[in-house]
Amino acid sequence: MKILLAGGGTAGHINPALAIAGYIKEKEPDTEILFIGNRDGMEQTLVKKAGFEIKSIVISGFKRNFKPKSIVHNIKTVSRVFTASSKAKKHIKEFAPDICIGTGGYVSGPVVRTAIKMGIPAIIHEQNAFPGVTTKMLSKKVNKVMLAVEDAKKHLEQGVDFVVTGNPIREEILKVDKQQAREKLGLDSRPVILSFGGSLGARCINEAVAGLVARSAKDQKYQHIHAYGQQGTWFPELVKEKGTDIDKCDNLDIRQYIDDMPVCLAACDLVVSRAGAITLSEIQAKGKPAVLIPSPYVAENHQYHNAMALVNKNAASIIEEKDLNEEKLIKAVDDMVSDSALLRQYSENAQSMAITDASQRIYNIVKEIVK
Repeated sequence: MKILLAGGGTAGHINPALAIAGYIKEKEPDTEILFIGNRDGMEQTLVKKAGFEIKSIVISGFKRNFKPKSIVHNIKTVSRVFTASSKAKKHIKEFAPDICIGTGGYVSGPVVRTAIKMGIPAIIHEQNAFPGVTTKMLSKKVNKVMLAVEDAKKHLEQGVDFVVTGNPIREEILKVDKQQAREKLGLDSRPVILSFGGSLGARCINEAVAGLVARSAKDQKYQHIHAYGQQGTWFPELVKEKGTDIDKCDNLDIRQYIDDMPVCLAACDLVVSRAGAITLSEIQAKGKPAVLIPSPYVAENHQYHNAMALVNKNAASIIEEKDLNEEKLIKAVDDMVSDSALLRQYSENAQSMAITDASQRIYNIVKEIVK
């Protein structure tokens, strides 16, 4: 079997593609897999690191304003659409795949569209509760649209052939036990808060969390793991200004990155984070209550829709960024952690939404279509 995967731009599009590729390779080691990604995208690094071959095209998205720089950018984008399709056709012809799988991002549009024109079966996977532009454009042309959450179907046109598969989840997320994770991190029986704002860090989350961290240092009520991200190196100093030296508090674990997320997620009682699709799928898989602060800066405000899919099922609470401050965050955390029945309800509801066999479901669809 020969499989072509196209997706990139963000880890949210790349990691599902890598998970799909890894699972299929595990089931059928002889499968040939090729990725097509944007020449300057982060997929170039991640795909090669995972041991897969990747070919490149050059593509960009449209800017939604009429500033001179944006107009110039959009003219280049129109030109790139044609050259990207031509380049994609060359790569596809050379590889001759049995199926093309798109996982979103600008790069998947021209690749999947070209594959369809060449008579190759194609499917797309949508990670978010609000489908992206690429998914909407291709939804009626592909053999199947695979959705991560049921809520996404209401945003698609009638007649679209879809199936809910969930988001592929890393095996290590599923395997780690809470008690073992706590022992590994040296945590005691006090509640554990896990907070983060992505690899770069989110200023608004760092500013709000600083107040909670400073209070926890004083009252020792919570144990707190927080990652402030690449652009949040000022965070420890902000906490210090609030009267806390984080190096002298054994209930605080403050870092730039969380490189052992499976362990930290298993150990915690409550998550404070953005509402990226993969993050939420992992939260659901572990049945973790959450205070979600969706980013308003993403396409179609899709993180808000992701968050509301959980909020509407009483599986998480939400604070929109425009309303966020340290007082509101502290109250939201205290209200949840102090109510064991509410915490248990959120945990059970989150876990009931989880789909932990997404990779198997996607593999079954691939096999069915290729056959």
